Amino acid sequence: MAADAATGTSEDRKLTEVVTMRPPLIAELEVRLAPAVSAAAETCVREIVALDHSHGADLKGLETLLMRTESVASSKIERIEASVDDFARALHGVRSNASATSMVAAADALVTMINSVESGADIEVKHLLKAHRALMIDDQHERAYAGRLRDMQNWIGGSDYSPRIAWFVPPAADTVEEHLEDLVSFANRDDLPVLAQAAIVHAQFESIHPFTDGNGRIGRALINAVLRRRGATRQVVVPLASALVARRDEYFGLLTDYRAGRIEPIISAFSAAAAIAARESQLTAGRILTMPEVWRLVITARRGSAAARLLDGLVAAPVFSADDAVQAIGGSTSSVYSAIEQLHEGGVIRPLTRRVRDQVWGASDVLDEVELLGARIAAAFVQ
Repeated sequence: MAADAATGTSEDRKLTEVVTMRPPLIAELEVRLAPAVSAAAETCVREIVALDHSHGADLKGLETLLMRTESVASSKIERIEASVDDFARALHGVRSNASATSMVAAADALVTMINSVESGADIEVKHLLKAHRALMIDDQHERAYAGRLRDMQNWIGGSDYSPRIAWFVPPAADTVEEHLEDLVSFANRDDLPVLAQAAIVHAQFESIHPFTDGNGRIGRALINAVLRRRGATRQVVVPLASALVARRDEYFGLLTDYRAGRIEPIISAFSAAAAIAARESQLTAGRILTMPEVWRLVITARRGSAAARLLDGLVAAPVFSADDAVQAIGGSTSSVYSAIEQLHEGGVIRPLTRRVRDQVWGASDVLDEVELLGARIAAAFVQ
């Protein structure tokens, strides 16, 4: 929330002084962990590396699917709800669901953050601004601040109009740039346990709260950016937010612990969440790899036909339009449309819009598995 002195109750308007929380600088922070916390973090990283090595190369489409899963869950933490079909429609420009459109923007922001650190490049403040712009540029209320650091006081909780009863008030706007430069210095270190570094980077970013809106989604995108920069992942994204959304209140409590100087709780929670997310993602990857075999039992298609080529590309591109299919597999438009109808009649794909022209299609098994993945991660994390 950001201040609006002209509205609110009389108590809001009478507020003349605000006590902000200015987190300590962390660029040179020495991270000391209890042996059990350190061991859990290392186990988690091994699970992540196993996911990346076992399925990254042969399931490039998995990266896109996991990015979508992570973006959906990250949005749900902010109480933004939409179904996987809504999200798939929004990916293809069908903007009837504002929440789904917001989720697509979160996915764009995550992609922007991941791409900024490919090949081990440093994280820079300009990358955060670029990701924030991708997230907020189409938000009718916040687009004026898309890609800009806040120039006003914001807060979390309490009144919509002033921070008088807020449960957290971030540092003043004129300190934000200094804090972010310090943050990226810490994020670019190579002498830290990678999972601990990712957790601290996230918690520190949320404590700085540098934007007027979208801080949670950018902060969670930073987690995977750190993992990618440090080489823990090379081709996949760990859908850690699917676990965090299952314990939303506890997650916010972990951030409160961090601000009180207790860093181990959030590192432990992130270790458990990421390990579960990696294991469940491996299960999903294995299931997706077997789907084409099942589809071929349902769809009779000769080798090289439009239907066969469409099936071959369905895992990598599970959401597509007829025009996408024509460009991807070639051949005559009529043969591609016939193949789409064949897959539809066989239950392999389902229409995602009600329109006749420019229909958007989704691979039913893949979309259902993506939704199930988030549910499995959440269920495992609450046990």
